Amino acid sequence: MTKPVRIRDIAEACGVSVGAVSRALKGQPGLREDTRLRIISVAEQQGYDFSRLRSDKLRRVLFLLHRQHNISRALPFYSPLLLGIEEVCRDHNIALSFLSIGPGDAVGEQVMLHQPDALICAGFFEPELLGLLQQMKLPMVLVDLWVPGLPCVNPDNTQGGYLATRHLIEQGRSRIAFLASTLSHYSIRQREKGYRQALYDARLLMPPEYEAIAPPLLDTEQSLVEAVNELFRLPEPPDAIFAYNDAAALVVQRAAADTSRGAPARTPAVSRVHLQTASPASSSGNASVQKRCPCRAGGHSASRSGWRRADHSRHWPSARPIADPPRSRWPG
Repeated sequence: MTKPVRIRDIAEACGVSVGAVSRALKGQPGLREDTRLRIISVAEQQGYDFSRLRSDKLRRVLFLLHRQHNISRALPFYSPLLLGIEEVCRDHNIALSFLSIGPGDAVGEQVMLHQPDALICAGFFEPELLGLLQQMKLPMVLVDLWVPGLPCVNPDNTQGGYLATRHLIEQGRSRIAFLASTLSHYSIRQREKGYRQALYDARLLMPPEYEAIAPPLLDTEQSLVEAVNELFRLPEPPDAIFAYNDAAALVVQRAAADTSRGAPARTPAVSRVHLQTASPASSSGNASVQKRCPCRAGGHSASRSGWRRADHSRHWPSARPIADPPRSRWPG
């Protein structure tokens, strides 16, 4: 029978104190990042059972958001999500804290300052950044992202993209473009898949230039403006645009208002977004269709997935998109 690996064994192998090993394995502050990672690596090599140091009772949860997001513009989605998580934490007497991080940060040190028992990561995270978080050996749940082997909570992005595109088709639009900042994000890829499926079912084939992916500029909004202007400059511009989120839909509306050409100003935008109400029609006559998404319920699901520490995916229920108030009309 194999003898269990002791903290003392790890300390001797690393040449550090038993207290240093305990802090490293429990995710507590007070160690340099390279020392902590070295201790964890040795513990893994020796086959240490990390669950021995953790209680089943979670006391602190850390909500993580990638710094690439414009926090103020992301709030319409992430605020309801965060409130849903906070409700569950409060019901279970769990402290909740927030941290925004990026690839260039001392991720381990910053996370350790919060001394979390579990992590909830919302939105896009690079594989390298997720790898650093996984090295901390803390229960982790992803929201609006999917990675094999990790608990994930996602809306039905494919169905939302399908319904939004079908709405445009039902309005008589036949030249429908797709606008996105990137296709590397899981949820955007799923929305694009729904867009493609709706076109396929309607037997519509769009030219390649109608897939407008923003150029890789530092400023996401400016790159979206460039992509929209490219669409407007086409010999036959689209008569509708599927925007991957609400911020992109607003970029389309502003770009249409700024252009001196008449045709683009009549291009409606459909936004597969996270807000719970439809945005009002703009002065140019453009309208936006949005999907009602239970973000707060997603927060509940993310929190409870963390409590259970289960290793499976969960999905928020899909919901039908809602149109603007009856007074809004699509231009003919």
